[in-house]
Amino acid sequence: MAGVEHGVGLTALMVAAGRAIETHRPDSLARDEYAERFVRAAGASASWPTTIDDVPGGDANLLWGRLCRYFGLRTRVLDDFLLESTRAGSRQVVLLGAGLDSRALRLDWPQGCVVYEIDRAEVLAFKDTVLGEAPATRRSIPADLRGDWASALLAGGYSPTVPSTWLAEGILLYLPAAAERHLISTVDSLSAPGSDLAYEIKLGLDAPQARANPLYTATREQTGIDLFALFNPDPRPDSAADLRARGWSTTTHTPFDFTRHHGRGPHPEPDDALAGNRWIFANKPRTT
Repeated sequence: MAGVEHGVGLTALMVAAGRAIETHRPDSLARDEYAERFVRAAGASASWPTTIDDVPGGDANLLWGRLCRYFGLRTRVLDDFLLESTRAGSRQVVLLGAGLDSRALRLDWPQGCVVYEIDRAEVLAFKDTVLGEAPATRRSIPADLRGDWASALLAGGYSPTVPSTWLAEGILLYLPAAAERHLISTVDSLSAPGSDLAYEIKLGLDAPQARANPLYTATREQTGIDLFALFNPDPRPDSAADLRARGWSTTTHTPFDFTRHHGRGPHPEPDDALAGNRWIFANKPRTT
């Protein structure tokens, strides 16, 4: 269990708590019936709230209210992306840094779709313990994204000759810049035409006032997670430009674009810690 009770693993439990809170909302954007099981199974998070009614201050709480509403919105948007891509023909989904994501079980995948979950062995072991026997749609790939994860993916049955759908949710900001560049290069080399990719980046972390933002302070005080100590300090590469140079098309959105679309989610605020968040959607065009 230690793999999820420290470092970046602990942030996976925080996101699971956010998904549990979102699940119990009457106006939920996404439902994850497994999320609360992860939170309760780890000692570090067992006492965390899993409904907004359990949160002191409710939605005014910066962590369990506002940030977790962001996690709920992000979950819905990326769920929609994955389902749209697979319904368009992809039958391979690769979750890079899958953490405690339960999409392999809870989403209505097209017949024959396989979901590959790449993460560190100890995180996947905890996940397997909580979930029990895995369905045929889910394949765990123990690997570190800072190393040679492609070999493990290929050994797990992934085929680079047919279209695939890739997702890097909330992971790149924890990786060294070199690992992010390697990840983008590897995704490109393993993606057949017609493949899709979605990932999240965060701008402005080098601003002097960023570390003191109340959202990060609230997170540290209520969970012990110092996000800034976990964020990698390297200058971030322009991965969208890299993808375009490799022939991919890209679109970039702020979370607030989807708040407006769905009518629910976080709205912009002064000195907003979410203002630098960007969601990038990319497609490798089919050859004609």
